[in-house]
Amino acid sequence: MIIPRPRELTPRPGTLPVGPDLHLSAGPGAEQAAGLLAEYLGLPDAPTGPGPRLRLELVPDHPATAEQSALGPQGYLLDIRPDGATLAAPAEAGLLSGIQTLRQLLPPEALDPERPLGADGHWPCLTIRDSPRLPWRGFMLDVVRHFFPLSYLLELVDELALLKFNVLQLHLTDDQGWRFEVDGLPRLTEVGAWRTETQVGPPGSGLADNTPHGGYYTRAELQQLVAFAARRGITVVPEIEMPGHVRAALAAYPEYGNHPERRLPVWTQRGISEDILSVDDKTLAFCRQILDTVVQVFPSRHVHIGGEECPTVQWEQSEAARERARELGLAHPAQLRGWFLGRMQEHLAGHGRRTVCWDETGHAAGEPPAGMVLGAWRDPVHGVLAVGRGHQVVMGPHRSTYLDYPQRDHPHEPHGQPGEIVGLDDVLRFDPLAADLQPGGLPVADPAQDELPGVLGVQGSLWTEYVATPAHARYLLYPRLCGIAEIAWRPGPHDRESLLERAATHRRRVAALLSAGGTHTPRMIGTIEA
Repeated sequence: MIIPRPRELTPRPGTLPVGPDLHLSAGPGAEQAAGLLAEYLGLPDAPTGPGPRLRLELVPDHPATAEQSALGPQGYLLDIRPDGATLAAPAEAGLLSGIQTLRQLLPPEALDPERPLGADGHWPCLTIRDSPRLPWRGFMLDVVRHFFPLSYLLELVDELALLKFNVLQLHLTDDQGWRFEVDGLPRLTEVGAWRTETQVGPPGSGLADNTPHGGYYTRAELQQLVAFAARRGITVVPEIEMPGHVRAALAAYPEYGNHPERRLPVWTQRGISEDILSVDDKTLAFCRQILDTVVQVFPSRHVHIGGEECPTVQWEQSEAARERARELGLAHPAQLRGWFLGRMQEHLAGHGRRTVCWDETGHAAGEPPAGMVLGAWRDPVHGVLAVGRGHQVVMGPHRSTYLDYPQRDHPHEPHGQPGEIVGLDDVLRFDPLAADLQPGGLPVADPAQDELPGVLGVQGSLWTEYVATPAHARYLLYPRLCGIAEIAWRPGPHDRESLLERAATHRRRVAALLSAGGTHTPRMIGTIEA
């Protein structure tokens, strides 16, 4: 019932009981991972009897052989016997993956944080040798179109960790709202975080709910989220849209737009606003100021700056933008998009960060700068072309990984993004390494290898134009999120019926985690033996 299915699993007879007598110990460097497992299991400060032992330790990786591949920094070895167990890995990331396997090996009800430890907990005896196919296994949540409270983000992180995802991309800004505080720019949240209503009908219908909507995260809340996620092996990658999808920012600070004399409200419609940032020096300084706060709050190696769906009509009509294009030797003002993104990439590089943007292959805005990580969201072939140009790519084509589309064509299916049906079969058919693509650099590897071109990973996305509540979000996530976890971890073909069976068990796990009133309440933290 494990999702994603391990690469190698050998069952043995017998079980290992999980209760207050379990002695958990950690070797050098494994103490934090063991502390997380103790918290998950609710182990007491001191075992009450002789009991079985569970040892976590870091071990050297072995070079790949004809019989076995190297584990790599995210792989692990798990050995469970009736009298004890060991979890070993070359790096902490592998230990954290193994911990999630241990959680999934328990009966779903045992994950209830309020259930007495040992009431029905046991591990089956087995050995597992496991490692992921791709280093970046991500999920993107849009908190702009509908704002989600911090409590839900914390729950989501734990659910992602359980499925061995290791990236949460947080879409924090867009035309319809601005969701985090920025030093020295208070109007971004005072004005930009709130809109007067939300469109509820299809584009162009004029239908709206006449209800104000908004919210934002404080610096302390985001730092809490980042720390909570990091402890579970998940990196929070912030996404700050520019130079388009910025109507909320221009509502707060119109002087950075192409028509500073206009006073614009935060956009209430769906779709794409034509209002974009200007290309003068003061606007570049404004964006750099925002990114300075971003890198203070988010320690992620990667920072996403959007870059997609940028209408350039305002640049084409602006004498200042046309003059800037001429100065730069650009053939068309639309090519200022790539130049703009390049200036932000240089700034982030000065902070030791790598820049990510959405891939716009085939559009007039021009190619992104070299060295930028691209999110291939339109079509898989765009990812292939981007790798050919020397980029690292995160594969997430919308017809396979966008979970805001309806799951099925059924009269009782909740409203979703129109135009497509994305079912579990669509997810499982997608191969992020098709067309002989190879994995790119590892985010946890030597920085000298960090920019090797190839597929960095795969990512699912949930845009929230039609998603207003955590309950609706969870309906859309499962079982498709389980499918994305599967294709990110191991090559196909993937058995749909097997995954559906495992996903049914996984729903019970999530239900158990939520049984304490809707928030994943951590158990007490146990004392770890040296």
